[in-house]
Amino acid sequence: MNNFVRIGIFSIVVAMCSLAQAYDINTLRHRAQKGDAGAQTDLGYAYANGRGVERNQFIAADWYRKAALQGNPVAQTNLGYAYANGQGVRLNPKESVAWFRKAAEQGYASAQCNLGAMYTTGNGVPRDLKQALHWLQKAAVQGNAMAQYNLGVLYTENRGVPVDYKAGAEWFTKAALQGNSDAQNNLGSLYANGQGVPKSYVHAFYWLDIAGQNGDRVAQEKRDRVMDQMTDAQLNEAWKMLEDRERRRAKRSDAK
Repeated sequence: MNNFVRIGIFSIVVAMCSLAQAYDINTLRHRAQKGDAGAQTDLGYAYANGRGVERNQFIAADWYRKAALQGNPVAQTNLGYAYANGQGVRLNPKESVAWFRKAAEQGYASAQCNLGAMYTTGNGVPRDLKQALHWLQKAAVQGNAMAQYNLGVLYTENRGVPVDYKAGAEWFTKAALQGNSDAQNNLGSLYANGQGVPKSYVHAFYWLDIAGQNGDRVAQEKRDRVMDQMTDAQLNEAWKMLEDRERRRAKRSDAK
């Protein structure tokens, strides 16, 4: 069977603020104008996403900047994201890295993940895989699913880091359990090929089906190819695992 592991694309994830939904816009704006960094961050998020106001990336970036200059790590991360994507500001990867670094040095996991991604791709900073691993690992141990996925990619894709399929599988597993469909896809591939984990079409089908349920069409195609290799007993076992997963999810949902 062909190696299904695909090259991962490092994504920059904007940090989502939580307070924008807790206050009405007028209250939020009043607090922001008084200099409350948290309110400024949340107001920026509201403008960036059209929550209670007309969407405006320029105003969003302005509020992020006000909060970022006060040291708010969420605002610093979102401002870095704006510079990385040219949203409300002129595209400037170096400025993006500078803001990600400020937040990352405060221990903010999303910023650490994004800074690691920038070092991996050499975007806005010289490519440095040692620094990439440093920042991605800091974010990953805090539970950041994107960082865990990106570490899995580094360890399995021969990108200048010695290939270690076992480590890659461990990081993909952590991200997959948090619902990252790319990690679920790649973990299924590793099981299909016996790379870093015991070869298991049952587990390959399980993870590829979950990724497919999350909308990954490539995973759906891989799952169907894996299914062609499976015995009826193996397929029944995989379906039972998926049914058990759904029952656990339903119980958790009922408990809320």
